[in-house]
Amino acid sequence: MPRSMIKQFLSRLPRKQSKSGDKRDSLAGVSPPSSTSSTSSRDGDLPSSRVTILPPGLDPGLDHPANQIPAVMSEPNGGSVVLAYEALPSFKDVPSSERQSLFIKKLNLCCAVFDFTDATKNLKEKDIKRQTLQDLVDYVASSNAKFSESVMQEIIKMISINLFRTFTSPPREYKVLQSLDLEEDEPVMDPAWPHLHLVYDLFLRFLQSPETDAKLAKRYIDHSFVLKLLDLFDSEDVREREYLKTILHRIYGKFMVHRPFIRKSINNIFYQFIFETEKHNGIAELLEVLGSIINGFALPLKEEHKLFLVRALIPLHKPKCMGMYHQQLSYCITQFIEKDCKLADTVIRGLLKFWPITNSSKEVMFLGELEEILDATQPAEFQRCMIPLFHQIARCLNSSHFQVAERALFLWNNDHIENLIKQNVKVLLPIIFPALERNAKSHWNQAVQSLTLNVSKFFSDNDPEFFAKCLKKFEEDEVKGKEIQSKREVTWKRLEEIAATKAVSNEPVLIPHIIRSPV
Repeated sequence: MPRSMIKQFLSRLPRKQSKSGDKRDSLAGVSPPSSTSSTSSRDGDLPSSRVTILPPGLDPGLDHPANQIPAVMSEPNGGSVVLAYEALPSFKDVPSSERQSLFIKKLNLCCAVFDFTDATKNLKEKDIKRQTLQDLVDYVASSNAKFSESVMQEIIKMISINLFRTFTSPPREYKVLQSLDLEEDEPVMDPAWPHLHLVYDLFLRFLQSPETDAKLAKRYIDHSFVLKLLDLFDSEDVREREYLKTILHRIYGKFMVHRPFIRKSINNIFYQFIFETEKHNGIAELLEVLGSIINGFALPLKEEHKLFLVRALIPLHKPKCMGMYHQQLSYCITQFIEKDCKLADTVIRGLLKFWPITNSSKEVMFLGELEEILDATQPAEFQRCMIPLFHQIARCLNSSHFQVAERALFLWNNDHIENLIKQNVKVLLPIIFPALERNAKSHWNQAVQSLTLNVSKFFSDNDPEFFAKCLKKFEEDEVKGKEIQSKREVTWKRLEEIAATKAVSNEPVLIPHIIRSPV
């Protein structure tokens, strides 16, 4: 008796599931589960012989993993039921009163996620979904009626299922720029892009549509949704990151309530990248979005924004792979200084803190960014940081890497920087004069020598007497340096002689009256 009851119970399970699906079909406007719980993962966990399909008559809230069900369902008696995946009629073939219902059914049809790793599988179903997605894009683009809350919920559910997934391959290891030309890397293309790009296009048109009520939509495009969207910036496919960049910017503009959270979340991505992993594919795109956001900051700048500059943007100069996003980073930094010129001192001192020592290509980028910063720097802020700054420039002038020395000398081609130097020549010339003289006399690169002579001429023409005074002091210092070097050599020779005489015995070597001369 108990066994027959179990059989009877099991035999009812498929009919219950079908009944639930029939009920949903009969109630086209019923709201599905929340978008925050209807995400899908396309991470290769499914068996290769199956495809994840959610037909329009099946509720994604049923008990199957991650709102996904296999295309082939097993019955208790060992048989199987194949779920149909058929195209729905076109919008133009149904009355206008039924188009919203058809729209929701098409959205449910597109909740099927196919395996694109095998290009020969499910060709018909994939093409049906592609065409259905295109119909949805056209419908949203041409819609002239407000989207209802139930429709919005269905849209966000379908977008979440298709887009939110776990990336199985780790981000690329960033290479040091001088060892590899990154432009020669083959771009990574997501095989599912034929469907993904249409989902992104649908989402973008939905955000841009005047028929989208932001007050209703923010219930589904919530903090959880934004976090999952930001996670997608780690995609290796540059086409996906371009879409994400535009979409994030639209969300930031349309949903003012999310703005602080978006900025904070991007901060957290930067912190993890800078201080933990130094691996992320989307830093450049995130900075590009931030460049536009910073441009819209109201004056005076909030303390929160200044802290973002100090704690996130300036430390982004630390990673070795900075060349991947330096252009966008430099733009963000310059935007801050143009907003508040008093930040120039903070930024320059931050650059000096992270100045590279052994990475010449990175040093060239720093010098290029420094020129842009100095071009927006006012005299008062320049005077606060000019001494440590020109000590660093002097080291760059004497670099044996000709591109570093050459880029440092190019600073004098900027009229604004020239004027800043002229106003403070009494302080700055003594700092860099030794570097200029050594370059002119002994640098191996002819172009560097020529540029050095031009800079020396600039100082000589500007104040001949002070230039001559610096030259005289340099020559005196050179003589003193040679004397010190000679004394040092004598001292070391004396040490060697004493050590040689004591080498036979085990007596300790005592050196009387050795004075360390200052260097």
